[in-house]
Amino acid sequence: MIDPVVNTGWLSLHEDARIVDVRWYLDGRSGADAHAAGHIPGAVFVDLDTWLTAEPSPAEGRHPLPDPARFAEGMRRAGIDDDTAVVAYDDTGGTSAARLVWLLRLVGRSAALLDGGLQSWRDELGTGAVEVAPGGFTEKPWPADAFVDIDDAQGATVLVDVRAAERYRGETEPIDSRAGHIPGAINLPTTDNLDDDAHFLAPDTLKARFSGHGIHTADDVVTYCGSGVNACHTLIAMEHAGLGRGKLYPGSWSQFSATDRPMETTPPISG
Repeated sequence: MIDPVVNTGWLSLHEDARIVDVRWYLDGRSGADAHAAGHIPGAVFVDLDTWLTAEPSPAEGRHPLPDPARFAEGMRRAGIDDDTAVVAYDDTGGTSAARLVWLLRLVGRSAALLDGGLQSWRDELGTGAVEVAPGGFTEKPWPADAFVDIDDAQGATVLVDVRAAERYRGETEPIDSRAGHIPGAINLPTTDNLDDDAHFLAPDTLKARFSGHGIHTADDVVTYCGSGVNACHTLIAMEHAGLGRGKLYPGSWSQFSATDRPMETTPPISG
């Protein structure tokens, strides 16, 4: 399996890799339209809402896990085989593309985020839709030990909220029904995994960032965000830092906030 984060230099040496555009926008803009207007040559577009999530609901959250069969169909349509190396990108530092990379790596496929995303590509962009022959991607079940439900999230040894600090503190909540965070969670915003140019911090720097909050291995770490998408970025960052594989709470705040469970609006002391 390839490293979870690769750069454009790696791409130039691996022309057989499948490049996937996973642009998605919270404000409702079309990722497909953005792809058609300009993408890395040869990149196929994978729609996050269609292939990387299930139908949203208050009971399950805004971006529930997709059924493995639906995910596999999306991968086949993107021309991905079981042995295809996939490099995914977006234009927001990998925050949406991480969902695809995380899911692929969970089922044993080689997948990585393109460090720096679309902005790191210095050559001419392609335009229009990219058509590819269907791939031979085999459906596999999600490993049960990679995810936790709403009850287990509250009992996690280390629960990490990766949303912006003001949302974590409960100062604002532009999307979900209540403002605040799950009791006991610490706040490590996804944006702090990156430098000012939207490249991942060096593995040693990431490792020091996590260890500063008592995280020395990802084994007992559960991450969540608003809907279970951006949290995958921090899971990738922990793996990039050599800490291993953490767990995802897919329902995240969009599910938790729709319940009457107690929440917090002041940050607890982190380890």
